[in-house]
Amino acid sequence: MALFAISDLHLSLGVNKPMDVFGDKWNNYMERIKENWEKQVEDTDYVVLPGDLSWATYLEQSYSDFCFLNELPGLKIVSKGNHDYWWTTMSKLNKYIQRNKFDKIVFMHNNSILYKDIAICGTRGWNCPGSDGFSKEDEKIYLRELQRFELSIQDGLKNNPREIIAALHYPPFTRSGELQSGFIDLLKKYDIKTCIYGHLHADSHKDAMNGEYDGIRYYLVSSDYVDFTPVKIRD
Repeated sequence: MALFAISDLHLSLGVNKPMDVFGDKWNNYMERIKENWEKQVEDTDYVVLPGDLSWATYLEQSYSDFCFLNELPGLKIVSKGNHDYWWTTMSKLNKYIQRNKFDKIVFMHNNSILYKDIAICGTRGWNCPGSDGFSKEDEKIYLRELQRFELSIQDGLKNNPREIIAALHYPPFTRSGELQSGFIDLLKKYDIKTCIYGHLHADSHKDAMNGEYDGIRYYLVSSDYVDFTPVKIRD
């Protein structure tokens, strides 16, 4: 039993939006995800998917993508990304997976998921103050995402976990790599030592923090950054 993570799968089986328009690195990316996933992940493992799962606009369009995901080994913990336009209320999402018998998928939104004695907590996140073009509307969304992150952490603490692992879609810092934000303040407040995130692609990889800084281990798990292979986070 192990814990893995990979984000930004950008599945497009239900809509016509192939990712190879973003460069040769994305050629045959869904086939590569499936092949690499099945080499790494066992059915008893957990896989965190922090955002940008599907290009579907509506939940009904995501059916083929969820079939693809459900058939892969492991329990998948899915949270929201900025391109997950199909995302709706937790009630509707849970009814959708129950109705379609997607029994290897769970959603994380204001809640937490327990892996062994480790609480997986997180939210979508947003651009942080100091990012280029950060606006009043960005500030409103940013503050709301901080609240959601703390709600998820507090839910995880109900289980008295040995450890909390944070999973965000957006990086918890600015594009310049400045490691200061309300998200990092919450990581420190709750003594969270591991933070998984995605969202960064192509040239944005240069802004990545992938390693330990100030006592926190950061993992960038965008699929094109990790060569479309789930990254093992814990045994």
